[in-house]
Amino acid sequence: MKIYIPLDSAAKALGADEVAEAIQAEARARGLEIELIRNGTRGMVWLEPLVEIEENGERLAYGPLAASDVPALFDGKIETLGRVEDIPFFAHQTRLTFARCGLTDPLSLADYQAHGGLTGLRRALGMNALQIVEEVKTSGLRGRGGAGFPTGVKWDTVRMAKAPQKYIVCNADEGDSGTFADRMIIEGDPFCLIEGMAIAGLGTGATKGYVYIRSEYPVAIDMLRQAIQIARIEGVLGASVLGSRHAFDMEVRVGAGAYVCGEETSLLNSLEGKRGVVRAKPPLPALEGFLGRPTVVNNVISLATVPVIFEKGAQFYADFGLGRSKGTIPVQIAGNVRFGGLFETAFGMPLGQLVEEIAGGTASGRPVKAVQIGGPLGAYFSHDDFATPFGYEEFDGQGGLIGHAGVVVFDDSADMLKMARFAMEFCAVESCGKCTPCRIGAVRGVETLDRIAAGDAGAVPLLTDLCEVMKDGSLCALGGFTPYPVLSALQRFPEEFGTVKEAAE
Repeated sequence: MKIYIPLDSAAKALGADEVAEAIQAEARARGLEIELIRNGTRGMVWLEPLVEIEENGERLAYGPLAASDVPALFDGKIETLGRVEDIPFFAHQTRLTFARCGLTDPLSLADYQAHGGLTGLRRALGMNALQIVEEVKTSGLRGRGGAGFPTGVKWDTVRMAKAPQKYIVCNADEGDSGTFADRMIIEGDPFCLIEGMAIAGLGTGATKGYVYIRSEYPVAIDMLRQAIQIARIEGVLGASVLGSRHAFDMEVRVGAGAYVCGEETSLLNSLEGKRGVVRAKPPLPALEGFLGRPTVVNNVISLATVPVIFEKGAQFYADFGLGRSKGTIPVQIAGNVRFGGLFETAFGMPLGQLVEEIAGGTASGRPVKAVQIGGPLGAYFSHDDFATPFGYEEFDGQGGLIGHAGVVVFDDSADMLKMARFAMEFCAVESCGKCTPCRIGAVRGVETLDRIAAGDAGAVPLLTDLCEVMKDGSLCALGGFTPYPVLSALQRFPEEFGTVKEAAE
């Protein structure tokens, strides 16, 4: 009998370790032989801890469970949820990047290969660098960390650059509120990221990789370090990748938790041991990045998606999606929702379907008032925007951004003026201080919002002008995107900023 219990951080926070200990103790007391596997999460957080029991080739789910439920579980008194694949939240997904997450033993390379792992890397080893980059271009893969920049174009720039050393840097500094996809894939399928980085190295000529990860992810850090060591022992990493003439190795570097280090140039400074402040561009990191050498900086999900592109083919991946938004997107559903978790789907699903059908509406049962997409600096969408398809250009056309695809839901009790103030205050606290619009503009923005809250509706035009200055003048995403939540709140909820009252008077 195999029993799967997630080691994912969210599951552990909800008692997964205690459930695992109780299962082992109960099995010993009953004289039962079990194989306990700590897998990744299937992404349905409201069902955690989710236990799966496999007997005679059938894997059935039970959850959420507490340690006190374990005796009843062994007695067959807990009703099963059936196969995870049949649970509606899961069944409606298109799982490509996350196909193995929660299904396999994260640290079993044999299990990884049995479910398609390393197929893409082996195929890439039979291609030259140009062919590898063209495959990524054809797939239409864009950066999943926020900007949505075409991954193949970035790789090609590094490929063509002349330098004695090139690097692949993975940005795992997942600092946006309501996001957890990077952590989830590293904890549940770390070999996927390793394989993606190795393919990136083959395509660009880079022989060294770094994963810059936030210190708040201790489980992910430990899992990735173990997986890298296993990959070295098994010949996936090192002087000869899978017995080829290509070399690629990688290591983990832990950041101190500064939000601005999620911006690629600040990350590179921190990686070099310097203060995490944004660099002016040009030069681009693709030409002068880590230690002044050509560097690919990609998000975790971007790199973890590469193996499936090479396993299934670029056109297979490109056939999913909407317009220029190709493939799938791991939407992280959080906030005031009934069904929070990770939902991987092809681009194009309407926002309203994600919020009302997939997420099940609010947990409070009150009407949805606002949905923030793209982290703490993402725009707020109202019910009137629910027809907007999930796509880069489609969100941009509505004054928003997909960012890291975090979706945070608020019911009608939310105070949008306070939410706008939070965004400005967040920027003021997290600013690296490099550029004036971010360093000073955020502080003035908080003061202006406080004037509005005190009844000075005449400060609203000042706030709007200030946001435009920040958007156009900031060097990085922190200052440049801070106006998005403020301007969207002003646009979609004007009555909460005193403008309706002022017009009436």
